[in-house]
Amino acid sequence: MVSMRDIQRRRTSVSNIGQITKAMKLVSTVKLQKTRARAEQAKPYFEKMYRTVAHILSRSGQVNHPYLHAGDSKKKCIIAITSNRGLAGGYNSGVEKLVTASGFDPEDVELVTIGRKGKEFFERRGYSVRGDYSDVINNPMYSDAIQICGEVLKAFAEKEIGEIYVAYTAFKNTVVHTPVLMKLLPVEFTEEEIEAGTQKTHAREEALHTPMNYEPDEEESLDIIIPKYVTSILFGALIEAAASENGARMQAMDNATSNAEEMIEKLSLQYNRARQSSITQELTEIIAGAEAIS
Repeated sequence: MVSMRDIQRRRTSVSNIGQITKAMKLVSTVKLQKTRARAEQAKPYFEKMYRTVAHILSRSGQVNHPYLHAGDSKKKCIIAITSNRGLAGGYNSGVEKLVTASGFDPEDVELVTIGRKGKEFFERRGYSVRGDYSDVINNPMYSDAIQICGEVLKAFAEKEIGEIYVAYTAFKNTVVHTPVLMKLLPVEFTEEEIEAGTQKTHAREEALHTPMNYEPDEEESLDIIIPKYVTSILFGALIEAAASENGARMQAMDNATSNAEEMIEKLSLQYNRARQSSITQELTEIIAGAEAIS
Protein backbone atom coordinates (compact mmCIF):
# COMPACT_ATOMS: atom_id res chain seq x y z
CA MET A 1 0.00 0.00 0.00
CA VAL A 2 1.24 3.49 -0.88
CA SER A 3 2.21 5.50 2.19
CA MET A 4 0.56 8.80 3.11
CA ARG A 5 3.91 10.55 2.67
CA ASP A 6 4.20 9.35 -0.94
CA ILE A 7 0.62 10.40 -1.70
CA GLN A 8 1.25 13.83 -0.15
CA ARG A 9 4.42 14.31 -2.19
CA ARG A 10 2.65 13.37 -5.40
CA ARG A 11 -0.29 15.65 -4.62
CA THR A 12 2.09 18.56 -3.98
CA SER A 13 3.93 17.84 -7.23
CA VAL A 14 0.70 17.71 -9.26
CA SER A 15 -0.50 20.92 -7.58
CA ASN A 16 2.70 22.73 -8.57
CA ILE A 17 2.38 21.50 -12.16
CA GLY A 18 -1.25 22.64 -12.20
CA GLN A 19 -0.22 26.13 -11.13
CA ILE A 20 2.33 26.27 -13.96
CA THR A 21 -0.14 25.09 -16.60
CA LYS A 22 -2.74 27.56 -15.34
CA ALA A 23 -0.24 30.41 -15.64
CA MET A 24 0.74 29.26 -19.14
CA LYS A 25 -2.93 29.18 -20.11
CA LEU A 26 -3.39 32.78 -18.98
CA VAL A 27 -0.30 33.91 -20.90
CA SER A 28 -1.47 32.08 -24.04
CA THR A 29 -4.93 33.64 -23.69
CA VAL A 30 -3.48 37.15 -23.70
CA LYS A 31 -1.22 36.35 -26.66
CA LEU A 32 -4.13 34.75 -28.52
CA GLN A 33 -6.23 37.88 -28.19
CA LYS A 34 -3.47 39.98 -29.74
CA THR A 35 -2.60 37.59 -32.58
CA ARG A 36 -6.26 36.86 -33.38
CA ALA A 37 -7.07 40.57 -33.63
CA ARG A 38 -4.04 41.07 -35.85
CA ALA A 39 -5.05 38.19 -38.13
CA GLU A 40 -8.62 39.47 -38.42
CA GLN A 41 -7.45 42.99 -39.26
CA ALA A 42 -5.03 41.80 -41.96
CA LYS A 43 -7.32 39.22 -43.57
CA PRO A 44 -9.18 41.66 -45.90
CA TYR A 45 -5.88 42.74 -47.45
CA PHE A 46 -4.83 39.16 -48.21
CA GLU A 47 -8.24 38.34 -49.66
CA LYS A 48 -8.09 41.44 -51.88
CA MET A 49 -4.62 40.49 -53.09
CA TYR A 50 -5.86 36.99 -53.88
CA ARG A 51 -8.83 38.33 -55.87
CA THR A 52 -6.57 40.77 -57.74
CA VAL A 53 -4.15 38.05 -58.89
CA ALA A 54 -7.05 35.73 -59.80
CA HIS A 55 -8.62 38.52 -61.85
CA ILE A 56 -5.39 39.32 -63.68
CA LEU A 57 -4.82 35.68 -64.56
CA SER A 58 -8.40 35.25 -65.73
CA ARG A 59 -7.94 38.17 -68.14
CA SER A 60 -4.35 37.45 -69.17
CA GLY A 61 -5.02 34.50 -71.45
CA GLN A 62 -1.98 32.38 -72.30
CA VAL A 63 0.74 34.56 -70.85
CA ASN A 64 4.16 32.98 -71.00
CA HIS A 65 5.58 33.98 -67.64
CA PRO A 66 8.00 32.04 -65.41
CA TYR A 67 5.76 32.54 -62.36
CA LEU A 68 2.98 30.64 -64.16
CA HIS A 69 5.00 27.59 -65.18
CA ALA A 70 7.02 25.06 -63.20
CA GLY A 71 10.79 25.32 -63.58
CA ASP A 72 13.10 22.65 -64.94
CA SER A 73 14.20 21.65 -61.45
CA LYS A 74 12.38 18.80 -59.71
CA LYS A 75 13.15 20.33 -56.34
CA LYS A 76 10.20 21.49 -54.28
CA CYS A 77 10.69 24.15 -51.64
CA ILE A 78 8.31 23.97 -48.68
CA ILE A 79 8.14 26.82 -46.18
CA ALA A 80 7.14 24.93 -43.01
CA ILE A 81 5.75 27.07 -40.18
CA THR A 82 5.79 25.50 -36.71
CA SER A 83 6.61 26.79 -33.23
CA ASN A 84 9.76 27.28 -31.21
CA ARG A 85 8.25 25.69 -28.11
CA GLY A 86 6.22 22.61 -27.33
CA LEU A 87 3.29 22.13 -24.94
CA ALA A 88 0.85 23.07 -27.69
CA GLY A 89 -1.02 19.82 -28.16
CA GLY A 90 -0.96 18.56 -31.74
CA TYR A 91 -0.13 21.94 -33.27
CA ASN A 92 3.34 21.05 -34.56
CA SER A 93 2.54 17.44 -35.47
CA GLY A 94 -0.26 18.62 -37.79
CA VAL A 95 2.16 20.48 -40.08
CA GLU A 96 4.82 17.78 -39.77
CA LYS A 97 2.40 15.03 -40.81
CA LEU A 98 1.09 17.20 -43.64
CA VAL A 99 4.57 17.52 -45.17
CA THR A 100 5.62 13.90 -44.65
CA ALA A 101 2.30 12.64 -46.07
CA SER A 102 2.38 14.97 -49.09
CA GLY A 103 3.77 12.23 -51.33
CA PHE A 104 6.91 14.22 -52.15
CA ASP A 105 10.20 12.34 -52.16
CA PRO A 106 12.32 13.75 -49.28
CA GLU A 107 15.28 13.88 -51.67
CA ASP A 108 13.33 16.29 -53.89
CA VAL A 109 12.26 18.55 -51.02
CA GLU A 110 14.15 21.53 -49.65
CA LEU A 111 12.68 23.08 -46.53
CA VAL A 112 12.67 26.62 -45.27
CA THR A 113 11.77 26.20 -41.61
CA ILE A 114 10.12 28.78 -39.39
CA GLY A 115 10.07 27.28 -35.90
CA ARG A 116 12.68 25.12 -34.16
CA LYS A 117 10.29 22.23 -33.51
CA GLY A 118 9.75 21.71 -37.22
CA LYS A 119 13.43 22.11 -38.03
CA GLU A 120 14.44 19.46 -35.50
CA PHE A 121 11.70 17.08 -36.68
CA PHE A 122 12.51 17.29 -40.38
CA GLU A 123 16.27 17.08 -39.87
CA ARG A 124 15.81 13.84 -37.93
CA ARG A 125 13.90 12.41 -40.89
CA GLY A 126 16.54 13.26 -43.45
CA TYR A 127 14.99 16.35 -45.03
CA SER A 128 17.28 19.05 -46.35
CA VAL A 129 16.82 22.41 -44.61
CA ARG A 130 17.64 25.21 -47.02
CA GLY A 131 17.18 27.99 -44.51
CA ASP A 132 15.93 28.56 -40.98
CA TYR A 133 14.04 31.63 -39.74
CA SER A 134 12.84 30.34 -36.38
CA ASP A 135 12.96 33.71 -34.61
CA VAL A 136 10.41 35.15 -37.05
CA ILE A 137 7.47 33.26 -35.53
CA ASN A 138 7.85 35.01 -32.16
CA ASN A 139 6.60 38.29 -33.65
CA PRO A 140 5.89 38.00 -37.42
CA MET A 141 6.48 41.19 -39.40
CA TYR A 142 5.82 41.95 -43.05
CA SER A 143 9.52 42.71 -43.49
CA ASP A 144 10.29 39.13 -42.41
CA ALA A 145 7.98 37.77 -45.10
CA ILE A 146 9.69 40.02 -47.67
CA GLN A 147 13.12 38.67 -46.68
CA ILE A 148 12.06 35.00 -46.79
CA CYS A 149 10.19 35.37 -50.08
CA GLY A 150 13.11 37.26 -51.58
CA GLU A 151 15.43 34.31 -50.94
CA VAL A 152 12.92 31.74 -52.18
CA LEU A 153 11.91 33.70 -55.30
CA LYS A 154 15.57 34.19 -56.17
CA ALA A 155 16.10 30.42 -56.04
CA PHE A 156 12.99 29.91 -58.17
CA ALA A 157 14.17 32.47 -60.77
CA GLU A 158 17.60 30.80 -60.91
CA LYS A 159 15.85 27.41 -61.44
CA GLU A 160 17.31 25.91 -58.29
CA ILE A 161 13.76 24.94 -57.30
CA GLY A 162 10.75 24.25 -59.50
CA GLU A 163 7.84 24.68 -57.08
CA ILE A 164 7.17 26.59 -53.86
CA TYR A 165 4.72 25.58 -51.12
CA VAL A 166 3.84 26.85 -47.67
CA ALA A 167 2.73 24.52 -44.86
CA TYR A 168 1.07 26.21 -41.91
CA THR A 169 -1.87 25.95 -39.51
CA ALA A 170 -4.85 28.06 -40.57
CA PHE A 171 -6.74 29.77 -37.76
CA LYS A 172 -10.51 29.21 -37.87
CA ASN A 173 -11.40 29.96 -34.27
CA THR A 174 -10.07 29.37 -30.77
CA VAL A 175 -10.74 25.64 -30.96
CA VAL A 176 -10.39 24.79 -34.67
CA HIS A 177 -6.95 25.01 -36.32
CA THR A 178 -6.47 23.33 -39.71
CA PRO A 179 -3.06 22.33 -41.20
CA VAL A 180 -2.79 23.59 -44.79
CA LEU A 181 -0.31 22.86 -47.60
CA MET A 182 -0.67 25.64 -50.17
CA LYS A 183 1.12 25.98 -53.50
CA LEU A 184 2.60 29.45 -54.02
CA LEU A 185 4.52 29.07 -57.29
CA PRO A 186 3.82 28.42 -60.07
CA VAL A 187 0.60 30.32 -59.43
CA GLU A 188 -2.38 28.09 -60.09
CA PHE A 189 -6.11 28.74 -59.69
CA THR A 190 -9.03 26.50 -60.51
CA GLU A 191 -11.78 27.89 -62.72
CA GLU A 192 -14.09 28.09 -59.69
CA GLU A 193 -11.51 30.11 -57.73
CA ILE A 194 -10.93 32.50 -60.61
CA GLU A 195 -14.67 32.96 -61.12
CA ALA A 196 -15.21 33.61 -57.41
CA GLY A 197 -12.23 35.94 -57.26
CA THR A 198 -13.30 38.07 -60.24
CA GLN A 199 -17.07 38.20 -59.78
CA LYS A 200 -17.06 41.59 -58.06
CA THR A 201 -14.62 43.06 -60.57
CA HIS A 202 -16.73 41.90 -63.55
CA ALA A 203 -19.79 43.54 -62.04
CA ARG A 204 -17.89 46.78 -61.50
CA GLU A 205 -16.60 46.83 -65.09
CA GLU A 206 -20.07 46.26 -66.47
CA ALA A 207 -21.47 49.07 -64.34
CA LEU A 208 -18.75 51.48 -65.49
CA HIS A 209 -18.74 50.21 -69.11
CA THR A 210 -14.94 50.18 -69.15
CA PRO A 211 -12.67 47.57 -70.79
CA MET A 212 -9.82 45.77 -68.99
CA ASN A 213 -6.46 47.54 -69.48
CA TYR A 214 -2.93 46.92 -68.14
CA GLU A 215 -0.47 49.70 -67.46
CA PRO A 216 2.29 48.56 -67.85
CA ASP A 217 1.75 45.40 -69.90
CA GLU A 218 0.61 42.06 -68.52
CA GLU A 219 4.06 40.52 -68.00
CA GLU A 220 5.41 43.56 -66.17
CA SER A 221 2.31 43.62 -64.01
CA LEU A 222 2.85 39.98 -63.07
CA ASP A 223 6.51 40.72 -62.28
CA ILE A 224 5.32 43.29 -59.75
CA ILE A 225 2.14 41.77 -58.38
CA ILE A 226 2.96 38.06 -58.02
CA PRO A 227 5.96 38.59 -55.68
CA LYS A 228 3.69 40.81 -53.59
CA TYR A 229 1.04 38.11 -53.74
CA VAL A 230 3.49 35.43 -52.53
CA THR A 231 4.78 37.70 -49.77
CA SER A 232 1.25 38.56 -48.67
CA ILE A 233 0.18 34.93 -48.55
CA LEU A 234 3.27 34.03 -46.50
CA PHE A 235 2.72 36.92 -44.09
CA GLY A 236 -0.91 35.89 -43.70
CA ALA A 237 0.23 32.33 -43.01
CA LEU A 238 2.67 33.58 -40.36
CA ILE A 239 -0.02 35.59 -38.58
CA GLU A 240 -2.55 32.76 -38.69
CA ALA A 241 0.08 30.28 -37.50
CA ALA A 242 0.93 32.51 -34.54
CA ALA A 243 -2.75 32.75 -33.60
CA SER A 244 -3.20 28.99 -34.04
CA GLU A 245 -0.15 28.24 -31.87
CA ASN A 246 -1.44 30.37 -29.00
CA GLY A 247 -4.93 28.91 -29.37
CA ALA A 248 -3.57 25.36 -29.35
CA ARG A 249 -1.34 26.06 -26.35
CA MET A 250 -4.18 27.71 -24.44
CA GLN A 251 -6.40 24.70 -25.10
CA ALA A 252 -3.65 22.22 -24.19
CA MET A 253 -2.85 24.04 -20.94
CA ASP A 254 -6.55 24.26 -20.08
CA ASN A 255 -6.86 20.49 -20.51
CA ALA A 256 -3.67 19.93 -18.49
CA THR A 257 -4.97 22.15 -15.69
CA SER A 258 -8.29 20.28 -15.62
CA ASN A 259 -6.46 16.95 -15.52
CA ALA A 260 -4.28 18.19 -12.65
CA GLU A 261 -7.36 19.25 -10.68
CA GLU A 262 -8.99 15.86 -11.22
CA MET A 263 -5.80 14.08 -10.18
CA ILE A 264 -5.54 16.22 -7.04
CA GLU A 265 -9.10 15.26 -6.10
CA LYS A 266 -8.31 11.56 -6.56
CA LEU A 267 -5.08 11.85 -4.58
CA SER A 268 -6.86 13.75 -1.80
CA LEU A 269 -9.45 11.02 -1.57
CA GLN A 270 -6.73 8.38 -1.59
CA TYR A 271 -4.82 10.28 1.11
CA ASN A 272 -7.91 10.58 3.32
CA ARG A 273 -8.62 6.87 2.97
CA ALA A 274 -5.02 6.00 3.84
CA ARG A 275 -5.15 8.37 6.82
CA GLN A 276 -8.42 6.88 8.01
CA SER A 277 -7.00 3.39 7.62
CA SER A 278 -3.92 4.40 9.60
CA ILE A 279 -6.04 5.89 12.42
CA THR A 280 -8.27 2.81 12.50
CA GLN A 281 -5.21 0.58 12.70
CA GLU A 282 -3.74 2.64 15.57
CA LEU A 283 -7.02 2.50 17.49
CA THR A 284 -7.23 -1.26 16.97
CA GLU A 285 -3.69 -1.67 18.29
CA ILE A 286 -4.42 0.53 21.31
CA ILE A 287 -7.61 -1.40 22.13
CA ALA A 288 -5.85 -4.72 21.65
CA GLY A 289 -3.02 -3.58 23.90
CA ALA A 290 -5.45 -2.40 26.58
CA GLU A 291 -7.31 -5.72 26.51
CA ALA A 292 -4.03 -7.62 26.80
CA ILE A 293 -3.03 -5.61 29.89
CA SER A 294 -6.39 -6.08 31.56
